[in-house]
Amino acid sequence: MNAARAQKAYARCYRIREVNGGEDEIADVLTELHRFTFFDGAPIPCFDHGHWWLAFDGALPVAFAGIIPSTHMIRAAYLTRVGVMGPHVGHGLQRRLMRAAERRSHGNGWSWMISDTTDNIWSANNFIRSGYRLYRPDVPWAFAQTLYWRKFIGGR
Repeated sequence: MNAARAQKAYARCYRIREVNGGEDEIADVLTELHRFTFFDGAPIPCFDHGHWWLAFDGALPVAFAGIIPSTHMIRAAYLTRVGVMGPHVGHGLQRRLMRAAERRSHGNGWSWMISDTTDNIWSANNFIRSGYRLYRPDVPWAFAQTLYWRKFIGGR
């Protein structure tokens, strides 16, 4: 990385905040971010269920994440979405949002984080960097080419 790019990356300061997806204004922001990051590749989730985070560049929301209780594994959170706006990719936001979700999950008493990726090398690499491991669920819930991820986060 050259010095100018390193300085630019260092100068950017993002703030991550847990939000209430059940509030209309927040749900609208989450919906807009979802449309700009997932396009038509995934259905818009129900934001009034689970825990949600927004990442801000100043006052501008630029990324989001959400977890819900898993229906596929006992005492686990399912990382249902992490989306980062194009100009903000490469600044570690996905991994920071994943860590925020892990802290909340641990606080909820859940022992595992699980998720999946399909045709997304960048997200797969972020799962690996964040300590997630590939696994094969007893009952796969997505596409044939989907990769399934899990991470033990402790718990009670």
